[in-house]
Amino acid sequence: MLASAGLLQTSLIWVAYAVAVALVLLVAVITTFTWQSPHERSVTVSIVAIVSLTSLLATVFLLPVDIALVSSTASAHLGAKKDWATPDRVDGILLTLKIVYYTLYSFDALLCLIVIPFAYFWYEEYDEVEEEEGTSGAGTRFWKAAKYTLGFVFLVLILFLVGFFVPAAGSGNGKHLDLDYFKRLLAANKGEKALTFGVGLLITLGTFLYTLYTGAGLALLPVSLIKSAPSISAPQLSATTATDLEHNRELQRQIEMRNAGRPDGMSQKDRRELDALLREERTLVRRERLAAEARGDGRSGIFRAWTKVQAVFRPLKLLGGILLLLLSILVWTSMLITGIDKAANSICKEHCGYILGHINVFQPVNWIFVQSAKAFPVDYILMALLVLFFFSSSITGIATIGIRFLWVRIFQIKKGRTTPQALLIATVMLALIILAINYAIAMIVAPQYAIYGTQTFCVNAPRHPGEQPDCREHRDMVRPCSEAFSEPAAKDVCTPTVMSTFLNRVTINWPVFGAIDFWAQFAFLGVFMVVFVTSLFRTPRLNLSELDEEAEVDEEEGLLASTSRRFGATWGDITGRTKNRQERNGYGTAVGSGSNGRG
Repeated sequence: MLASAGLLQTSLIWVAYAVAVALVLLVAVITTFTWQSPHERSVTVSIVAIVSLTSLLATVFLLPVDIALVSSTASAHLGAKKDWATPDRVDGILLTLKIVYYTLYSFDALLCLIVIPFAYFWYEEYDEVEEEEGTSGAGTRFWKAAKYTLGFVFLVLILFLVGFFVPAAGSGNGKHLDLDYFKRLLAANKGEKALTFGVGLLITLGTFLYTLYTGAGLALLPVSLIKSAPSISAPQLSATTATDLEHNRELQRQIEMRNAGRPDGMSQKDRRELDALLREERTLVRRERLAAEARGDGRSGIFRAWTKVQAVFRPLKLLGGILLLLLSILVWTSMLITGIDKAANSICKEHCGYILGHINVFQPVNWIFVQSAKAFPVDYILMALLVLFFFSSSITGIATIGIRFLWVRIFQIKKGRTTPQALLIATVMLALIILAINYAIAMIVAPQYAIYGTQTFCVNAPRHPGEQPDCREHRDMVRPCSEAFSEPAAKDVCTPTVMSTFLNRVTINWPVFGAIDFWAQFAFLGVFMVVFVTSLFRTPRLNLSELDEEAEVDEEEGLLASTSRRFGATWGDITGRTKNRQERNGYGTAVGSGSNGRG
């Protein structure tokens, strides 16, 4: 009976994870088709991007499952293992987690180091002229793409060989290794050390991207939601532009008819007015085309449906932005507290990547998770939302900053305008960033909760040797699990999560990676603060200026900057209809007067 109860609880956790992965697949499809340019769409790139994003999100959502499973084996109120959680059952749960972790991370590595580079070169080698002439077929493209991809395979082999032969640097660095927890981390064969070296290097590379892109995105995501007040709707913009274009061409016909048959030609005044109307016509034609794109004309049904959904929830953006802003500040404060606590009170300092034995200062995020664990499964839902928030912030940062080499922008990530090459490179960047996010959440954001979840142990002496301590009458003797405790009861009850164990193994065996990853968190906090303060005082650009980015500067000032925001834009985007003729005439007059003022 007890065994079936434990099986039911663990099964429910895995079922919830399966549902989350199904939702993740939907998110990956929407993200890919929303951001990808419809004019340069490739079936191969789309499939690779969808599969990669699904795998990455499934990997990042495995951390809450890891915490939930190890927490389910112990009673947080009694500080003891549950009756069904025998050592064999706990080992089975950990083995299952390890298999899923290794499978997902191996699949992610396969995608990022082989499949995505191959898809990139496969797309690059396509030549429409050669395809039509028959000089380049699928076999030639495949060979060229495979040839370039081999470079990434050799890179992986070199990294693995370096980690296999170079001795680990974290052996014998102080008295902290006398604790059983650290002894278990150092007990690894050469294959495991090579794996920890490769993962440690990738985490460090991802930390640099995480510092820039996630740090900026964590500040920009809530601020952008707060400042994204509804502008004029796409259907109304299209209607007013058509009216203005018709009026513009009518004025051109009047000038041409007025000067028809004149022997001395058109007057200078009419010529200047006609030139101004021609420039205005070009801008209006561009705006009409871009408004049609914003409305979803010529786009997939998924893009149009997503546009409608965004319009429905547009009024909630302000409230959501404020809540996310408070969450960002809370996370920033908690990370700063943990960073200072680790720097000052780490039991082994730089020798093990600043592992903290136990929290010495009140940490808000960790406290929220521990308290919410009293109402199952609120803490697991909160952890999943926190992971998703970091992931969404990373996407926001990549979309805002773009793909750059130093200060040179190589690719721009923009909704509906992202090229296939940029989409694939962004996917690889997200894979590296996810490794850094796992490190940040497990080691900095909620260190105690991410390592042991809600597990506690009882320090009351057992009645008989070999029995579990009993704290049913001594609740004050229940202690939260921590790496620093060496009591036998803690060893028997506290089971660290698989993710935290692997990360700590990386930082102990290769302390240089742990030190870089730890101090990079302060750079992350600095990037967040700079971007946050800057975005508070920066005036947001109108959507029209983004749509009409191809227009010349003087035309944007005359025609685009004069476009005021209208109430009812949300309803217009939902229904696909304009408000009324009177508003359209008023808007058209405003645009016309603005352009005439510049002429």
